[in-house]
Amino acid sequence: MMNKYNRILLKLSGESLMGAKQYGIDDVRLNEYAFQIKDVAETGTQIAIVIGGGNIFRGLSGESRGFDRVKGDQMGMLATVINSLALQSALQSAGAKASVLTSIRMEPVGEYYNKWLAIERLTQGHVVIIAGGTGNPFFTTDTAAVLRGIEIEAGIMLKGTRVDGIYTADPEKDPAAVKYDEITFDEIYAKGLKVMDLTAVTLCRDNHLPLVVFDMDTAGNLKKVLEGDPVGTKVR
Repeated sequence: MMNKYNRILLKLSGESLMGAKQYGIDDVRLNEYAFQIKDVAETGTQIAIVIGGGNIFRGLSGESRGFDRVKGDQMGMLATVINSLALQSALQSAGAKASVLTSIRMEPVGEYYNKWLAIERLTQGHVVIIAGGTGNPFFTTDTAAVLRGIEIEAGIMLKGTRVDGIYTADPEKDPAAVKYDEITFDEIYAKGLKVMDLTAVTLCRDNHLPLVVFDMDTAGNLKKVLEGDPVGTKVR
């Protein structure tokens, strides 16, 4: 089946990059992701990526350990840059073109992000990894991902996680949790589901950016989602 989306925003969690490790980046998982992304990029789909930093440092956890919240969030932003550079390197090793754009100035680590530069790189066939969150404290990388998806005019946002969709409760904690095949953004609010923070959910809903939450850790799932296979949970 043909992919109906010309341009996508893929959100990856930093925790997923840990693979079987307790901290940092698992090379096996990183390369599995790179090959899945390259496989889709080769179909002509333009891919922008926002990746979290929770495998290295999370701002909120820093606050609980005595860090100033703003400093903690800035440390978390730098963690996303480390993950973005690692993914860029893995993609390039796999034979894909990849660029890192950062929301905070840090040339030559990456080019300073703006919408038009991102779209230019996408149309040149690069996988564009947008690092540094929104560049502001108090915003999650989920919110950053939705914001960038809207800005670059992506047709859909795909949230790749360790879980194969959205459930009535956390399936890793509650064996009775039931998976949704489809759900609305309003239902996520009403049921209090922990899919993304509510700022991200509101941005998605108000800007009509559809969302699919799926298991990125299963090889081939990214392509299946884009081909319309019943993988993950669709949110509208």
